[in-house]
Amino acid sequence: MSNGPLYLEMIKTGEIDERINKLFNILQDCVLCPRKCHINRIKGEKGYCQAGRELMVSSYGPHFGEEEPLVGSPSLVVSYLGRVKPAGGSGTIFLTHCSLRCNYCQNYTISHLGEGKTVSPEKFARIMLELQNTGCHNINLVTPTHYTPQLVKSLKIAGKMGLNLPIVYNCGGYEEVNTIKLLDGLIDIYMPDIKYSSQDSAQKYSDAPDYFERCKEAVKEMHRQVEDLKTNDKGIAFQGLLIRHLVLPDNLAGSFEALKFIANEISINSYVNIMDQYRPMFRASQYREINRIPSRQEIGSVMELAKNLGLTRFRRDYFS
Repeated sequence: MSNGPLYLEMIKTGEIDERINKLFNILQDCVLCPRKCHINRIKGEKGYCQAGRELMVSSYGPHFGEEEPLVGSPSLVVSYLGRVKPAGGSGTIFLTHCSLRCNYCQNYTISHLGEGKTVSPEKFARIMLELQNTGCHNINLVTPTHYTPQLVKSLKIAGKMGLNLPIVYNCGGYEEVNTIKLLDGLIDIYMPDIKYSSQDSAQKYSDAPDYFERCKEAVKEMHRQVEDLKTNDKGIAFQGLLIRHLVLPDNLAGSFEALKFIANEISINSYVNIMDQYRPMFRASQYREINRIPSRQEIGSVMELAKNLGLTRFRRDYFS
């Protein structure tokens, strides 16, 4: 059983202040992600991801379409206005901008077009507390990498105000390992994508030829920090690593090598969600090979790969 979120101890000891200072220092010569733009975001300069000094949030609320260990079984409650609403779910906060340029991104208005509003760390802390009061099981930070300094500062404020939910770091997998190391003891659940093992696909569809190398470094560090996914007696995750792998048409993601890495270098007990939700969106129509959904046979073959590699906790979740 969990003794509570990891960050509470760091707030108690004051160690979180050192992390905040180190992270904000990085913003002066930004190398938070593998792009290493070396721009001064404290002065408002913007690099590849287009994020500036301030946090930007697109939307937030309870999410019931995430993996079962994050969502649980929704229950109905009556709000103070007499309305019946679901309780539970993952307290999801969609952050604006992204360090990847995925040509098939389903959230391209947020990641590419910058849809969202600026919020202060104090406001962000109140958002997290609002989600906790709604009955969410965790705080799910979607695409957080480029805002890690501001998020850790917000986490300190929220923790002092009574936040006690696990923090989910829901990222695209294109991470700078040194940034992940600065989050040790602050993040309870890491949820990275492993999008590609193919360098060509990573370059062509996400402008990140070094994606797999950077992803492997980061996921190894994530697993070192939190180990395999752990759940309480109700099946709700409170700590650990949860990996997502999106199946692309024609095996363009390089699924075998991605799953082989998990089985051989992370853990055969890794919780892996083999996702069948790919749909040709945004600029996907410009690429004939990805301008279709994967077939049932293609999805099934990846599932069979996972089984043959000895992975014990893989699954396919439906998001349609």
